[in-house]
Amino acid sequence: MNIQIYNTLSGKKELLRPLEPGHVKLYVCGITSYDYCHIGHARSALAFDMIVRYLRYRGYRVTYIRNFTDIDDKIINRAAEQQTTTEELANRFIQEFYTDMDRLGIDRPDLEPKATEHIAEMIDLITELIDKGMAYQSGTDVYYAVNSFPEYGKLSHRNLDDMQAGARVSINEQKTNPMDFVLWKGSKPGEPTWDSPWGPGRPGWHIECSAMSRKYLGDTFDIHGGGKDLIFPHHENEIAQSEGANGCAMVTCWVHHGFVTIRDEKMSKSLGNFLTIRDILNHYHPEILRFFIFSTHYRNPLDFSEMAMQDASAGLERLYACVAQVTDLATKETTESRGILSEKEGTALDGMEVRFQQAMNNDFNTAQAQAILFEMVKIINRICINMPQVPAVTDMQALKSAVHTLKNLAGIMGLLREDAVSFLTALKEKMLAGLDINEETILALIRERYASRADKNWKRSDEIRDELLTKGIELKDGPDGTTWGIKRS
Repeated sequence: MNIQIYNTLSGKKELLRPLEPGHVKLYVCGITSYDYCHIGHARSALAFDMIVRYLRYRGYRVTYIRNFTDIDDKIINRAAEQQTTTEELANRFIQEFYTDMDRLGIDRPDLEPKATEHIAEMIDLITELIDKGMAYQSGTDVYYAVNSFPEYGKLSHRNLDDMQAGARVSINEQKTNPMDFVLWKGSKPGEPTWDSPWGPGRPGWHIECSAMSRKYLGDTFDIHGGGKDLIFPHHENEIAQSEGANGCAMVTCWVHHGFVTIRDEKMSKSLGNFLTIRDILNHYHPEILRFFIFSTHYRNPLDFSEMAMQDASAGLERLYACVAQVTDLATKETTESRGILSEKEGTALDGMEVRFQQAMNNDFNTAQAQAILFEMVKIINRICINMPQVPAVTDMQALKSAVHTLKNLAGIMGLLREDAVSFLTALKEKMLAGLDINEETILALIRERYASRADKNWKRSDEIRDELLTKGIELKDGPDGTTWGIKRS
């Protein structure tokens, strides 16, 4: 089955056709390392972690590059505020970034180049653009001449004339055209500088990704990714630089994920409405955040709320409960008797992996893929409920195979990586910590309720149920007895 990916450049889904058969080359814009990462950064890292995992699951070799911007106005300003060097500040927050990514269980890219380690490559690229008449020096700065690139605006689907009409130039900029953007900035007192043919200075933001992607992936590569906020001007400017210098297409497919919002307002540090990754992980297991993020298609807006996180927690708990149930059944003795698994159920379970692939092949539709995981859980749970005290060998083999597939597919989204029983126990303990009751009391009341029902004392049985409910505990009666869970608001 072929994989289709939505290409921002064409505005439609296109078949994945790697330039080198079987090998996908992917470049993603990473963080500017001057502060702790927020949930928007988590969405970006998780989206491309999922894409890489799925491509590798489908048999592709993937070369995954994600850069660090470790020199920038924000870094310079923050370093001055903290009375430290830009190098110390940037490296400190790169390590904090790794702490967050490791807690989220995100695989490291193949390469993570830093901007400051590729100044020579940027100078070479700027020199090529000047030699081609596509860039010019103005004072101690160097600018890209957007009028020299007729296709400028093709990624963001904007008209250059309209952009120029509304553009303004700062009084300290000496541009030929208001839309021209800086490639090299002349040094200012107290700033980090590097020598260049145009005098001491530092690179502009846009040039770094063009230089590093060309060095590691070549003039043209398969996928370039980032958030929708990078489409213009960052990725638009990357195209102008790279294609202007190289004379060929920079990227086959541009992939952009949607924003994270809070009450439908874009989350950002500038707006002051952001939640750091560690803020969220102090309250929720990393897989709950993963489940929440993948419950929405990566291109759509994702609105963060406590209710949404509670829903994600309940959904993940249901997946783990299914695994735990089969794990428990697998410890029982089996018989060679005829199994209860119907041909229809067996066929449905066998077809789930193909259906999962169909969902993921459709532009990595994790929301639909999650729905298919729950279909598997529904079938598995139905079989478990009807299972006799001594299960048939064939049934247990089918259940263990189904759970193996469930965990393998969920693992593409980074889910079901924990021991199921341990995860459920820890989740209940964390949720009980906020309630005025403990597990020992709950179990004692359930035992009393059993006795009341045996004595046909239905009034007391109902009183116990209601008492627990007021304390946030819900009881569920089933063929195998009574189970309890946390009432979700």
